[in-house]
Amino acid sequence: GRNINDGGAPFYRTYLTSDQKYVAVGAMEPVFWNRLLDGLKLDPAALPGQYDRARWPELAETLSGVFVTRTRDEWAAELADACVAPVLTMAEAPAHPRNVARGLFVAGTHGPVPAPAPRFSS
Repeated sequence: GRNINDGGAPFYRTYLTSDQKYVAVGAMEPVFWNRLLDGLKLDPAALPGQYDRARWPELAETLSGVFVTRTRDEWAAELADACVAPVLTMAEAPAHPRNVARGLFVAGTHGPVPAPAPRFSS
């Protein structure tokens, strides 16, 4: 986890929440990064720059300290327009409205399983 897309960047990783669940953050673009900081009530002027790699650990620690103050679902609802989403458990995922609408799970021998992908139309 030292690069942008592997969890090294504080704006593209998961964070633990107060209910011991996780949110996924993907606020790579400046508009989403600014929305994230605004939603977290953090002053951008008081933080390292978004792309200051040397200070990513410090920035991640700051964000971790804020995310752990509320539940996964509270953060996901509050920050949906900042590229923040709940990390669902396998028990939760099949019933999530987005997954249901897209038919992403099918019946398996022992319960729902992810549908095959890619799916080709006829």
